[in-house]
Amino acid sequence: MRDEMSFVERVQRDLSDVRWPEPAEIRARARRRNRRTTLVAAVLVVATTSTVALLAGRLVPAPTTTSALETTPTPVRNEIAWETLLQPGDLGVETDPPLTQAEIGAPVRVADLLLVCHESQGRTAAWETSRYSRSQTLLRQRPPGFDHPPSDVLLSQDVYRLAPEAAGRFFQSVGTLIAPCVAWRSVGPTQWGSRVVQAEAIHSWEAVERDFTGDESLLLRHTVTRARNLETGEFAGAAPKPTTVAVVRVGDLVTVLSQGRDGTEPDLRRLATLAARRLCVAANPPC
Repeated sequence: MRDEMSFVERVQRDLSDVRWPEPAEIRARARRRNRRTTLVAAVLVVATTSTVALLAGRLVPAPTTTSALETTPTPVRNEIAWETLLQPGDLGVETDPPLTQAEIGAPVRVADLLLVCHESQGRTAAWETSRYSRSQTLLRQRPPGFDHPPSDVLLSQDVYRLAPEAAGRFFQSVGTLIAPCVAWRSVGPTQWGSRVVQAEAIHSWEAVERDFTGDESLLLRHTVTRARNLETGEFAGAAPKPTTVAVVRVGDLVTVLSQGRDGTEPDLRRLATLAARRLCVAANPPC
């Protein structure tokens, strides 16, 4: 029964517009990310297969000496350096310092509702698991102590390092997840005026552009129809604004990009192209 209620609750949230984080939640994320980044960076020093040194707060290759006769193979990169991500200057507007987080073994999440769509159809689905990941959220620049409104969210980016075999099949697995959800009918209780009623909405995911940058890339647009009251046939006001994510692979790195509520698809495409260039130097193999 709890599983069923959990699904109903997710559907109810899903029938409303996108929920942007509140100011208190944004600040809490920043505190968590700062603490976790320090911890995970220390773990990476132990976990990486090559010798590294912690210098000036970031991971750099430890110095080694080789004879003139020795050949030095291209080192395999494991950790994801800060420079691999988009930089605040890439957005063209002033931002606050990025909120960052690093993890080991995180799922490569593209669109969480795709998994809900599969669950509602009795299907089993899961994201690929990364080896390492680094994430950031960029907010519009404000004076110190200012409470950021949801509209201040400019960009969210996750960069994942996958095992070679997982990186190679990643876009195929995303296509498999999209196929059963091209027109998904989501039904559940939702607030309708002063009471809760059964309502439905149709979700669709569409690949609006493919392979425009990197080794593989995708612009994935999610649209939702207006909620319809199943008792009266009446429709709610306006449909939620479509949301689009950009997914780019370069070697064994995959990045997922999404913008704030004022973002546009052309600008997202531009940022995805810039992101691919930054991934190049950190990918295995490098571009």
